[in-house]
Amino acid sequence: MNIGQTVTFFYKTGKYIGEITQSFPDRYVVKTLAVLTHPKQGDLHNPKETDVPFFHERKALAYREQANIPIKMVKAYDKDIPDYNDSLKTAFTALKSELLSEETEFNQRSLECLSGIKKEYELMYVIIL
Repeated sequence: MNIGQTVTFFYKTGKYIGEITQSFPDRYVVKTLAVLTHPKQGDLHNPKETDVPFFHERKALAYREQANIPIKMVKAYDKDIPDYNDSLKTAFTALKSELLSEETEFNQRSLECLSGIKKEYELMYVIIL
């Protein structure tokens, strides 16, 4: 892959569309352009568990935010790139719908986290989720 190439990539539990801005032997630096899957909430090492030392609140990477991504987590992308705000809203809504589909303690804690995140998104991106 080359600098300037459009790719999909995974960061924590989120999936994004971005552009490679730097290349290293083991990783790429990728600039975020759109959100495909909103990151899940909670502890990455104990998925779906609520009895953990810290239940993480995870926001999606911001528009044009750059992240170091291992090479194996990056794939070429050749379709249209959606608007960042629209993609964030779609990904956020999909995660929220998934969490509302089943009443569990984990889903309830995740929804509480999303409620706080929504307020930040509305301030940052001027979108109504």
